[in-house]
Amino acid sequence: MDLEINLNKIRNYLKDKRIVIAFSGGADSTLLAKLAVDSSLEAVAVTVDNGVLPRDCIVNAKRIAENISIPHHVLKENYLTDESFSSNPPQRCYICKNKMYDKLEEFANSKNFENIADGTNISDLLDDRPGIMVNYQKKILTPLVYGGMTAEDVHNALKKFNLEYSPSTTCYGTRIPTGSEITPKKINRIKYAETLIKNITGDEVVRVRDDGGARIEVSNVDSLLNNEILMHISSELNAVGFKKVLLDVTGYGGPKKDIVIYKPCKDEANKIMFETELPFEINIQDTCKEMKELGEEVKCSIQMGVIMMEFGGRNVTIFRKGKIVARRVKNKEDARDLMVEVLPLIRRVI
Repeated sequence: MDLEINLNKIRNYLKDKRIVIAFSGGADSTLLAKLAVDSSLEAVAVTVDNGVLPRDCIVNAKRIAENISIPHHVLKENYLTDESFSSNPPQRCYICKNKMYDKLEEFANSKNFENIADGTNISDLLDDRPGIMVNYQKKILTPLVYGGMTAEDVHNALKKFNLEYSPSTTCYGTRIPTGSEITPKKINRIKYAETLIKNITGDEVVRVRDDGGARIEVSNVDSLLNNEILMHISSELNAVGFKKVLLDVTGYGGPKKDIVIYKPCKDEANKIMFETELPFEINIQDTCKEMKELGEEVKCSIQMGVIMMEFGGRNVTIFRKGKIVARRVKNKEDARDLMVEVLPLIRRVI
């Protein structure tokens, strides 16, 4: 779909709304804030400082909000004092986002804003992000999803508008594997390690994963491939409590997953089939309810863990284990458009 068509769809969606933007200063929330400033009745950007964010996240968010000319507020709360978060359970992302939107709801109510929105895009729905369930439960608006915007579309739009954004906005808690307690000691040594490596490499995006040892991820691995540099980093990180230091040579980041992948039909050569595989289990009962609201023919079997539906002459099959199959589509673009409509209706198991 044409980028400008998507952007106009979002602009029309935002029109006449008074809206609070959950703002990190990352690519998605920056684009959303820009569109909201231009199109909504009133918009304000709000960043929640949860006590485990890198300091430059807040600094960058303030600067980027100022560049867009959107009012910006920072709300503070130390999540490390909440055992449900600091114990670092598998649903940490869900707990974190729930706490954040509780804070945003308080702010919105106090300022008489009717809506809260975040920068979730279509590509995010392909990832293992339990926090997205909070959007559905709290009725958080997702205008980029509504407009069919993928991560690639977002970056193309940012280039079009010549907008600066922060490439790194995740909290230090994401560096610690679930099941391992999040403590001030771990946060401080991760902070020290990432600052050290940023200063050495000049890279803006650095990750140090803490599982007792330190696993370093940088976008430019070559900048660390020097024996003296590696020995210096190892010595410094050992001194702050890391038992071992590893360099992930695959680097940080990488291409986003395609929304659909072509799968030839062996038995029916004249028919086109596309599929995508989600990295989480699907709640068939809740997803079935969402699908039926489309008014299309839907057949659900909770026992078998499958949903089958007709959608505009096309066939969609959804499996509990995460696979979604599209049949009777014209081509990859048609399959992509179909997935853009189906993915926001998927409800995962938490």
